[in-house]
Amino acid sequence: MDKHAFFQKFVAFSAAVHQTTHEMTKDVKADDITPVQYNILEYIAISQPVTPSQVSDCQHMSMPNTSRELKKLCEKNLCEKFDAPDDRRKQYYRLNPEGEHMMSEAFKLIEARFLQRLRDASKEDLEEIEYALDVLSTKVFYSDKP
Repeated sequence: MDKHAFFQKFVAFSAAVHQTTHEMTKDVKADDITPVQYNILEYIAISQPVTPSQVSDCQHMSMPNTSRELKKLCEKNLCEKFDAPDDRRKQYYRLNPEGEHMMSEAFKLIEARFLQRLRDASKEDLEEIEYALDVLSTKVFYSDKP
């Protein structure tokens, strides 16, 4: 196997994932939040509870910018901050009911777009896609290996 060509295929795949994600999430956010705030809410929805440093790392933002955006999201009543039960110095964020509702509506629209893309896929195609997603999830995206 040509590992360089294999890696180039992965790079092309990653770029296609980003493009597809952009197309599927386009115009799903509420008008009163910024794209950066939407991305933070999406991350919180999937990974909650999260620390500010986790948000900062995942969103490629400085800690001051992360703290400012999380504060704005709390002020907009979309998420809430709370102390870790075992260490009051550690802060976590989670969606509150209004944030949960907003993200649920966004995910419904994204799901509809996803299903629309797969409308012509056969049962066998869907099974292969599901298998491929499982392999990618365990071998590439969630691996603890360096």
